[in-house]
Amino acid sequence: MSTQMLKFVSRDRAMPDKREAEERRADFDEIFREFDAARAAAQAARCSQCGIPFCQTHCPLHNNIPDWLMLASSGRLEEAYEIAAATNNMPEICGRICPQDRLCEGACVIEKSGHGTVTIGAIEKYITETAWERGWVKVPRPARELGQSIGIIGAGPAGLAAAEELRKRGYQVEVYDRHDRAGGLLVYGIPNFKLEKQIVARRVHRLAEAGVRFHAGAEIGAGTEIGAALAFEDLRARHDALLIATGVYKATELGVPGVDLGNVVQALDYLIAANRKGLGDRVPAFESGALDARGKRVVVVGGGDTAMDCVRTAVRQGARAVQCLYRRDRKNMPGSEREVRHAEEEGVEFVWLSQPEAVLGDDVARGVRALRTHLGVPGQSGRQPPIVIEGSQFHVDADLVIEALGFEPEDLRGAFGCPELAVTRRGTLGVDPKSLMTNLDGVFAAGDIVRGASLVVWAIRDGRDAAEGIHRFLSAKVAASPARASARQVA
Repeated sequence: MSTQMLKFVSRDRAMPDKREAEERRADFDEIFREFDAARAAAQAARCSQCGIPFCQTHCPLHNNIPDWLMLASSGRLEEAYEIAAATNNMPEICGRICPQDRLCEGACVIEKSGHGTVTIGAIEKYITETAWERGWVKVPRPARELGQSIGIIGAGPAGLAAAEELRKRGYQVEVYDRHDRAGGLLVYGIPNFKLEKQIVARRVHRLAEAGVRFHAGAEIGAGTEIGAALAFEDLRARHDALLIATGVYKATELGVPGVDLGNVVQALDYLIAANRKGLGDRVPAFESGALDARGKRVVVVGGGDTAMDCVRTAVRQGARAVQCLYRRDRKNMPGSEREVRHAEEEGVEFVWLSQPEAVLGDDVARGVRALRTHLGVPGQSGRQPPIVIEGSQFHVDADLVIEALGFEPEDLRGAFGCPELAVTRRGTLGVDPKSLMTNLDGVFAAGDIVRGASLVVWAIRDGRDAAEGIHRFLSAKVAASPARASARQVA
């Protein structure tokens, strides 16, 4: 083992410098500055090089974290990048937005021993940004071209990861997305202060250079649906295999009186408007003030990372006050504790153990009436249910109420005009757990539309697994009928 490792006993944990709250409240730039080479190497050297690397086992992608930390500690950054990229199609994105405190860093052995975790995410970001700067991120060129074609519905992280893996093998890959840019929630759902959009755009550009064809503004529908740009059955006929990676976009509704008032909006509508504005698009709903928090008293309902994105966006838009209502306590919130700390530094007030009872107002929202809660005995899921305390009503003033309660699957069977497509009780697509193929021959699914609303890193993992399943499926078809498969070409 390299002698420069195991420095955790003599070297404190350190993150890259974080911009002061007052500075970052005024813009949408990322909040952390970059590591320099010396600090990155010094922090990487804190790794204890565990015999059983729990950081790796707690990463959905099983990234070889100890190996690239050791290489980074000695300045062998190109090799470190190659190892990071071997298991992760977007390491610079995961380094920025993964909840490392709940995954790799949360499982770090030296963290458990009281020395403070290795700053894995920040070092991953440093390695990959260095790779981009020095031209080490190559366009994936397949050794040979294959005649078989794969269509991917959805250009989010699952779809992009699958596209890259399939293109590397030589398949002809076409990606269809309803939005005018590829990236899905990476572009339209996650604010710039966590992930600047050029970071996503350069990955998409790299895939396009590799030969992946992107179809923007492609609304998939039934063949007889008015306005549908592409029919699902036509796509099945056009491609040798299809991957559905649409994510989940249907908002979970608050379900209390008053949610139909003006100035009550869904989190994704709000975030998409903010991100489009940042991209320079014309956004009428923002320009009218409907989706702009400037000068308003904002109340966000929810405790996940989407809620954190909303409160921190509202701060940057110049909200008069921002409060977050969540029905459980801080310890039991689903979002990242790291995000809560950032939000508090930026002036967000959290109202824990509170549950909205009604949105108040005449034509538009003017406030929220809420009830205090306490946590009961853990149920089958292991979580403590919130129990309303009778007679505990209180009032919160609000000019803008944002519902950030999570997302559910859309009705793809209806949207695609394909009632035979199997779904689960939750409305997600049912797949074979090994191949990720649906009940329709040659139609696969991956990401949140299978798993339910989850993390970007899980979507990347699922996209990679789906690509492997598609490859096995098409390879078997070639073995069964090689002449027919080799004759098929992309239209």
